[in-house]
Amino acid sequence: MDRVASWWDGFELWLAGLSFVPQVALVMVVLVPACAGIAWLLDRAMAVAFALVGRGEDDSPADRTEDC
Repeated sequence: MDRVASWWDGFELWLAGLSFVPQVALVMVVLVPACAGIAWLLDRAMAVAFALVGRGEDDSPADRTEDC
């Protein structure tokens, strides 16, 4: 555990030593895909949960046609 803590401290010091623009760019490169992946996983999990309780979607909105 000490190795992980010392690695994290070194990484944190390196990141804090960068100027603002590289810090923001690095955080965006890491956080945007991570948040998108988490949102996708939550969406899939909720779709499965709703399907299990009988509240799933019967068809996709693109397949629906309106009667005019």
